[in-house]
Amino acid sequence: MSETRERGLADRVAIEDLLGREPVQLDEAAIDRVVKGRTVLVTGAGGSIGAELCRQIGRFAPASLVLLEHSENGLFFIERELRALFPRLEIRPYLADVRERSRVDDILARQRPDVIFHAAAYKHVPMMEANPTEAIKNNVLGTKALAELADAHGVSEFVMISTDKAVNPTSVMGVSKRAAE
Repeated sequence: MSETRERGLADRVAIEDLLGREPVQLDEAAIDRVVKGRTVLVTGAGGSIGAELCRQIGRFAPASLVLLEHSENGLFFIERELRALFPRLEIRPYLADVRERSRVDDILARQRPDVIFHAAAYKHVPMMEANPTEAIKNNVLGTKALAELADAHGVSEFVMISTDKAVNPTSVMGVSKRAAE
């Protein structure tokens, strides 16, 4: 397809046309109240959802942003990107798994986050159908451990990222996210 033809198509089709719903408008004032000047921890920080959360949170000037990720590559790349995007932001990367209670306990004790955005999860439906035990261990037991530790460390805000597949679950992944909720 020629470049001119591609641009013409892009001029006629807006991304909103493809959503099939009204776009969500962020309540930036509410986000600012939760994030600005506070220590924010994001689990799954190197994943697709966690990384985007980090990019958005960085815009709201937290005191520091704590990245918790079990994938070395994921953590490496999001840390590097965030340092370039927000050179004045204090970024604290931790290679860790939410299922490792003692490691997470140590991180929370050191970093004392005010807010946790919990995005660490296994999310690929076919992969979780093939590995149901891992889905439960990570999505349910990891979330339970993190929530208990957040409570024990006095974290004032805990936001769990879930999925529409948890509403009426028909898959192991959906059931695991529903149980975590």
